[in-house]
Amino acid sequence: MDLLSIKWIVNLLVCWLFIGVGCNSVEKKIYVHLNNTVPCVRLLNATHQIGCQSSLSGNVGVLHVLESEENLDWVLKTGPNPPYLVILESPLFTRPIMMKLKNGSSRVAGVAVVAPNANPPKGFSPHTTCPNENTGVYTEEYDPAFAHCNVTMWNPLGNGLSYEEYDFPIFSMKDDNDTQIIRQCYLDHNRAVNGSTPQYPLCAMQLYSHMSAVTDTATCMRRNDINFSISPEMVCDPLGDYNVWASTRPINNTAKGHKMFESVVIAAARLDSRSFFFDIAPGAESGVSGFVTLLAAAQALRNATQEAQPNRTILYTFFQGETFDYIGSSRMVYDMQSNQFAVDLDNVHSVLEIGQVGLRADSKLWLHSDPVSMKNSSVNNEVRKLIVNLQTASRGLNVSVEEPGFSQPLPPSSFQRFLRARPIPGVVIEDHQSAFTNRFYESMYDNAEYLNVSYPTNMTPEEQLEFVTETAKVLIVSLNFLLSRSVLFSLCKVTRMLYGFLVRTNNSWFQQLIPSDLASHLGKLGHTFLKISEPTLLVQYLLANLTGSTPNITQDNCQNQREDEEDKESKHFYYYMWVQGAAPPNSTQREGYCVRSTVRLSKALSPAFDLRDYTSTNFSTWTESRWKSIKGRIFLVASHDLEMLTLGVGVGVLITSLILTYVISSKADMLFSAGREPANATY
Repeated sequence: MDLLSIKWIVNLLVCWLFIGVGCNSVEKKIYVHLNNTVPCVRLLNATHQIGCQSSLSGNVGVLHVLESEENLDWVLKTGPNPPYLVILESPLFTRPIMMKLKNGSSRVAGVAVVAPNANPPKGFSPHTTCPNENTGVYTEEYDPAFAHCNVTMWNPLGNGLSYEEYDFPIFSMKDDNDTQIIRQCYLDHNRAVNGSTPQYPLCAMQLYSHMSAVTDTATCMRRNDINFSISPEMVCDPLGDYNVWASTRPINNTAKGHKMFESVVIAAARLDSRSFFFDIAPGAESGVSGFVTLLAAAQALRNATQEAQPNRTILYTFFQGETFDYIGSSRMVYDMQSNQFAVDLDNVHSVLEIGQVGLRADSKLWLHSDPVSMKNSSVNNEVRKLIVNLQTASRGLNVSVEEPGFSQPLPPSSFQRFLRARPIPGVVIEDHQSAFTNRFYESMYDNAEYLNVSYPTNMTPEEQLEFVTETAKVLIVSLNFLLSRSVLFSLCKVTRMLYGFLVRTNNSWFQQLIPSDLASHLGKLGHTFLKISEPTLLVQYLLANLTGSTPNITQDNCQNQREDEEDKESKHFYYYMWVQGAAPPNSTQREGYCVRSTVRLSKALSPAFDLRDYTSTNFSTWTESRWKSIKGRIFLVASHDLEMLTLGVGVGVLITSLILTYVISSKADMLFSAGREPANATY
């Protein structure tokens, strides 16, 4: 390669470098990228799709901060610069306003909801009024009087927003610096003053949340199976996770199916929750209050059951996916019926489920039972015994335990899926007599603040971890009633669990109870498909530490599921996990130890996907669409006329330069030959 070629290559590389730096600099000057945005995403089932999405290139609209419902006319009718991207303060995020925006979607590019720093005074639930209406036990065949929440409307504040389909993206934004920039941009450029029309340039926003899946679950799963390339692209995933369970007496988990002479009482709670926006689902009252109570109960009963085994084995069970048509419980029942679980339905004596128990009115808990199955005399007798025992245990405590006092169906609960299989005695413990007391059911406001998990100001994280909140005291009362008053020492554990699940997952106590390879990811695991999610992972390790023992064995033996090199049997009955433990004072080196427990995971994936029955009416068929990019940004946009003028001038300059280039090139010999010396010139 000659020197001239090298020179040209160097010049070309330098030009590319300057162009790249220049483009990046220009991009930063044009756009303000938004942080802390969370989208509404698309979900699909057997019949339709719900949720939100943008176009492939993102939706662009002129910013409009909606100040009142009357101001909607500007967006839907009179505003001169549609489409608009509407900024909603949380009090305006209501069904009437959202339905008007949805119906006028040709003039709406998207919606951004400003999440408040404090919960709203009024209730808000984007769920339906009758949760899991079509997949519980109360069908027309079971008892038409109880079907479709005919007797009790469990969630009267439900507005159904989470189950609508929107043709535009909807994002949630924190009320922080980004939100202030957006408001200021709107005030400076877009707000009409004294009836005047805002002048260009206008402030605009672009939201990206294009969803790959469309129509329904059968369609997206069929497209998943189409392989046109070496690495096929999936468009949706079944909603799924894992159930967590443990038994007070070791059960052979390798030998599936019926166990002779084994009688099991299932003590259950649900792990999951949801809200309108992706992955914002604190579920303080709807989920956390119940499973924290059950975790504490399991820990409190550990010593008692080890000293004197009860007549029946208690199976602590934490179900995932219950929000979406009882995914976890329906899968466990299916596995029991198919001999794919450690026990079968013949081994199940009864079910005791802990639901929402954190917001008791008048210090009351309510015992709900199924009036249909209790028409069977043997079921009725067992339920009556269970209720009497629970009421007896509550005497002398500052909580009363009562039955609703009238015939009504069970509230939405995992127990319903067991009743779909066969009549089984059971009770569901709730803090509501009929309709939910939870004003924020399945919403982002069902959080620590709502459950009154609060701390004095200026406390360090470690001090907050140990601080006993009023809610911890409330749940301890529930625990005392469940376990005959012998569990006052569990208050510290309840306090820590509430802090960990509702305030700060990455805390020193949780760090002690998990393996070292997971510690750095705590608080960052987020949402997963058919893999273990963070709540499931934490409950698994918490339950193991709270109910298990710490054998004196090596890390190698622990991780290989054995007591020693000769042990071949323990793995069938126990699960071993090596956790990193705490660091001694004045040391940074943690002292790890082995935990041996009966805690196991079982798949919480709807049987519909194993059966490839994507139109099932018996099992959940919910899937979640995949996406490639979720982001938002604001910028100033010029008028359409100016954009067309700029384009026209650019095209004119391009055509003129091409013509000049052609003319100069065609006349090159004449234009550049005058000063050329003859080739045979000599000196």
